[in-house]
Amino acid sequence: MASQPGIAVGARIRALRAERGISLSALASAAGIGKGSLSELETGRRNPTLDTLYALAGPLGVPLASLVDFRDGSVVADEGFETVLLHTERTSETTSEVWLLRVGAGVTRSSPAHTPGVVEQLVVLAGSCRVEYAEESVEIATGGHAAWPADVPHRYTALGDTDLRAINVILTPS
Repeated sequence: MASQPGIAVGARIRALRAERGISLSALASAAGIGKGSLSELETGRRNPTLDTLYALAGPLGVPLASLVDFRDGSVVADEGFETVLLHTERTSETTSEVWLLRVGAGVTRSSPAHTPGVVEQLVVLAGSCRVEYAEESVEIATGGHAAWPADVPHRYTALGDTDLRAINVILTPS
């Protein structure tokens, strides 16, 4: 049985899909997930994973925060990875999302390409990580910062034996 947040996220996905005139089959295909799985998400019978939310955000053309209805404090987690939405700022030009990340030591979190023009920034609060995107790779230690185009597949790896704690800012053009 899905949780209350899962029901709310499912309803939001269904509403965004309907607003865009996308069929269930078309969205499932574009996101690379099963039609039955998407149907269960939309009806609240299944809780979404972070991978699924990222997969759906791209074809819907929305920032991840949109799928949790821009609710500060929303938590999205998978095995070894947790992110909490701290703040969202929306203007006519951009949507800025501020997330607190926790990535378990040695865990790699892969993200598909976001919509065109999206840029991510990461400020490492504790631990260290490697960020890989396109043909680039950058290592960031505690106190360090990096920014990269996130409209290409990218991933974070928590290095060493310490969990990564970081602030992730995602800037999505409107």
